Amino acid sequence: MYQIRNLILSFILLICINFNLTHALVKIDITQGQIDPMPIAITDFSGNESDIGQKLFTTIANDLEGSGLFKLIDKKAFLEQHNFTQQPNFSNWRKISATVLVTGQIESTSGDEIKISVKIWDPYGQSLVDGLTYKVKKGGWSRAAHKIADKIYTNLTGEQGYFDSKVVFIMESGSGKKKVKKLAIMDQDGGNVQILSDGRKMALTPRFDPSSHRVAYLSYTNNIPQVFLFDLSTGSKKLVGNFKGMSFAPRFSPDGNYLIMSIARNGTTSIYEVNLRSSTMKLLTGIKGTISTSPSYSPDGKYIVFNSDRSGGRNLYVMNRDGSNVHKISNRGGNYADPVWSPRGDFIAFTKFQKGNFYIGVMRPDGSGERMLTTSWLDEGPTWAPNGRVIMFSREFRNGQNYIHKVDITGYNERRVKTPGNSSDPAWSRLLQ
Repeated sequence: MYQIRNLILSFILLICINFNLTHALVKIDITQGQIDPMPIAITDFSGNESDIGQKLFTTIANDLEGSGLFKLIDKKAFLEQHNFTQQPNFSNWRKISATVLVTGQIESTSGDEIKISVKIWDPYGQSLVDGLTYKVKKGGWSRAAHKIADKIYTNLTGEQGYFDSKVVFIMESGSGKKKVKKLAIMDQDGGNVQILSDGRKMALTPRFDPSSHRVAYLSYTNNIPQVFLFDLSTGSKKLVGNFKGMSFAPRFSPDGNYLIMSIARNGTTSIYEVNLRSSTMKLLTGIKGTISTSPSYSPDGKYIVFNSDRSGGRNLYVMNRDGSNVHKISNRGGNYADPVWSPRGDFIAFTKFQKGNFYIGVMRPDGSGERMLTTSWLDEGPTWAPNGRVIMFSREFRNGQNYIHKVDITGYNERRVKTPGNSSDPAWSRLLQ
């Protein structure tokens, strides 16, 4: 009887061990709020480009750790120095609790090109999850790193990544009346900053078009706010239209052929849609003596969310694209601003001011499920990551300093985005092509 019991226990133990070693790669459910970061091991990149290899390692690690979903295992804990061309000893990686193992290699090819190869391993399933290869110029290593981080993120979450993307923003310097605000662009992690304007005329509220090739933004002509288009490939800019009154708060339609904006004149601020091909414009809202502004299209282009004081206070409204069927969706008090539709269509992010504090919040398109993600002396201007799971925004401190921050839509993992100085008004691109 004793032997039979031992045989049964041994058999059960064997089944459990076998199941543990052959299960599918563990995935993270990123919709469940705060979770324990997944332990991930990334080895040094082998090959003859050690400097670039270290940069690749650092960028990939920062992208993944910055998402709040992954925790990098210190290389001092590694029990083996993995050879890229061989299968790893999986037990050595399980012993240090590595749920995922990433290995890489860089090879110089012809001229200024390098070949970057990456393998994603599952130590518990004892299998190769994915293999990636990129051939790029040496100067293109950072974008390759973001692409690799996106692949790892997708394999482990089932969601589209967001690291291979750009952010257009306002770079600030000086103070008071001498403050200079320049149009600038950077990688989503704050790297590769480029200044796009000389600062002689103030720039504000930049917005990407769907192709990430053009930027609509606010600047001044004869001290009057007007909307301009900036072409990122040529560096040229042009006025959208010489409208009567002040034009501001531009956003592109999902197809990039239209621009929606506010125009203020004679005590009324109305929303217009401008056809960028024909230069014709259409009035969508226009209640005398009221302010309607900050319009944003739904991802399918059928609806528009905006804020207005038409019913007292500043609230959020949704209407059909032609301006019909206007209905209020905010209903919890306070003043709302800066609504922007998620690229997934499931949420609308906004700025809210209530009882002396500013918040970044989200709600469903019907107004349900409102919740606050951040609060501070002044948080404003939310913008969505390409996958609709992270929000970037501006934060101003009482001393006048401005910085860009980001937060997960669950309200966790709030972090500052490192920029060379004061910065504001971020706008996230789609994933780059």
